[in-house]
Amino acid sequence: MFGTAEMRRVFSDEGLIERYLEAEAALARAQARAGVVPAEAAAAIHEASKTVEIDFERLRHETEIVGYPILPLVHQLAEAAGEAGRYVHWGATTQDIMDTANVLQIRAALGIVVRDLKELHKTLAHLADKHRATPMAGRTHLQQALPVTFGYKVAVWFSSIDRHIERLDQALPRILVGEFGGAAGTLASIGEGGLEIQRLYCEELGLAQPTITWHVARDGIAEAVTLLGLITGTLGKIATDVMLMCATEFGELSEPFVSGRGASSTMPQKRNPISSEIMLAAAKAVRQHVATMLDAMIHDFERATGPWHLEWISLPESFLLTAASLASAKFLTAGLVVHERRMRENLAITHGLIVAEAVMMAAAPKLGRQRSHDMVYEACGQAIESGDELADVLAEKPEIVAALGGVDVIRRHCDPTRYLGLAGQMIDRALASAKETGAMSTD
Repeated sequence: MFGTAEMRRVFSDEGLIERYLEAEAALARAQARAGVVPAEAAAAIHEASKTVEIDFERLRHETEIVGYPILPLVHQLAEAAGEAGRYVHWGATTQDIMDTANVLQIRAALGIVVRDLKELHKTLAHLADKHRATPMAGRTHLQQALPVTFGYKVAVWFSSIDRHIERLDQALPRILVGEFGGAAGTLASIGEGGLEIQRLYCEELGLAQPTITWHVARDGIAEAVTLLGLITGTLGKIATDVMLMCATEFGELSEPFVSGRGASSTMPQKRNPISSEIMLAAAKAVRQHVATMLDAMIHDFERATGPWHLEWISLPESFLLTAASLASAKFLTAGLVVHERRMRENLAITHGLIVAEAVMMAAAPKLGRQRSHDMVYEACGQAIESGDELADVLAEKPEIVAALGGVDVIRRHCDPTRYLGLAGQMIDRALASAKETGAMSTD
């Protein structure tokens, strides 16, 4: 439930080892291009990185002894490369390879996230357009406030997704940066030509070259997880709205029906909002990982004694949780059932109180805002006590009738569907903005 097969492959042990091997092979190729190691040695290392059969039990055992997986992996890669094995890991340090491999994982993982965000964005945009004029109660502090449209609510959701896509695009140059600095980050093991090798190494991997070693400057990795926190936060907000609107007393939405999904072990009638629950849980869990990653930024001197290890926990788990949340969100929104009749019924349950502001603002030019407010406030109290329609109570107040120009005008102002503000225009603006930024397909 908390992950997808596609994202698990990116962060599996096997996937991580492949990225380690990819980084080691790229380093050998870059050093061959710079004339530091023989070309035939680099070719042998590259071939070995593709064909080596890793003994995972041996790797596990040696990693538990060393505390890091790179030296044990280098042993096996060097053996597989034969004579060329002497050039494996030339001038590098463990963290160079591990950091670079993590960036390669992040690149693949963010590709999945961006794809899913765009698919979700498109679904939400179509849903907002479809329900552009579907009236419903807008709520503040869990109380009915003013009428809105369901399309307006959905447009608010997808506007955040639009910004997340933009944020990711802007962040990639800061995040997708290679690492090759040697033991203390100064490339002393290479000396002259070290920065050129670093450039070639990053070029081989399709990553940006760092301006300076980032062994202990972890803002790029932390930014990646913080972005996931923002994304899952938005998905958690969507989930919260949907869950509340699915509640029996609201009855305005239902999650897509799949036989058995959301069923109770004891109550046959139950249809629990499982997708929303997963999205909300993921948001809460990723939020904790964001805090952990911010803590993990505080490294000591030129190589940390512990904070780095926090990333090994939080990075993969954050991406798995985000993938699960996005998968649930795509499923949820693609088949969301909108109960328009129930939305209209709920608009009417306050007997017109939801549009008290409309009456107040209409009468204000004649009565003054405060006098109009006080009179409508008093009328609302009477309507609540008596259970009568607000329009009927107002119709008995000559001052209000005169200010508005008649009882029929009062009744028009008490129609919730006539007080939707600029919701439609805002939806159109949000849709247009999404098309301009490329977040939403125009087909």
